[in-house]
Amino acid sequence: MQEIMTLIQDPAAWVALITLVVMEVVLGIDNLIFISILTNKLPPEHREKARKIGIGLALIMRLALLGTVAWIVQLTEPLFEAFGHGFSWKDLILIAGGLFLVWKATKEIHHSVDPIDHEEDFIATSATTGFASAIGQILLLDLVFSVDSIITAVGMTPHLPIMVIAVIAAVTVMLVAATPLANFIERNPTIVMLALAFLLMIGTTLIAEGMGFHVPKGYVYVAMAFSALVEVLNMFARNARKRKREGAH
Repeated sequence: MQEIMTLIQDPAAWVALITLVVMEVVLGIDNLIFISILTNKLPPEHREKARKIGIGLALIMRLALLGTVAWIVQLTEPLFEAFGHGFSWKDLILIAGGLFLVWKATKEIHHSVDPIDHEEDFIATSATTGFASAIGQILLLDLVFSVDSIITAVGMTPHLPIMVIAVIAAVTVMLVAATPLANFIERNPTIVMLALAFLLMIGTTLIAEGMGFHVPKGYVYVAMAFSALVEVLNMFARNARKRKREGAH
């Protein structure tokens, strides 16, 4: 309690908190896109429930990982060396998560481009394994992003209460934004392909980070924002042409 009171009176702690909250929210965008695409594959009556359960369990897992922060930091210690790079557990987790994202995004793009080949397959399995599989995949990917964000957070502040508040704030934003974002993606088919392309890029970035190639996240998010802006302009242009055609009739 004494530590918390001290932090409340410390301006530097407030700056660290605000910075960390913003960082956690931005990092959560990747996860949110994945959750939106994944849960939209479920029957409509199960989607919101899957999002809430998945994000709620993700919050519990992140708080549990914060409780083992000393162990998490040790994951950066090299285990072996290959190709001139010392690989740590963190690197292996990032590579595994990146490969999973690339595989999942590629699979979903294939389904979108040629849905007939896989329609029967999906309908046959979605009722039995879809819900549990969606929750499992949300937690799996959140584990990857959690390890990366916690290690980054430790580099920004040594105070556990600040990290806990930042994580809770970021997950709350995800919980509020999950359904509106998922509905927006579902209503706009071209956004789905753009979001899948984002997942491919994020997966490739994770693999590169795990292999020792540092990719500034600012470049990635600026590229995503620019692509999203172009797509929004395309949507406005399509709607304007549609209104013009309807007015002509």
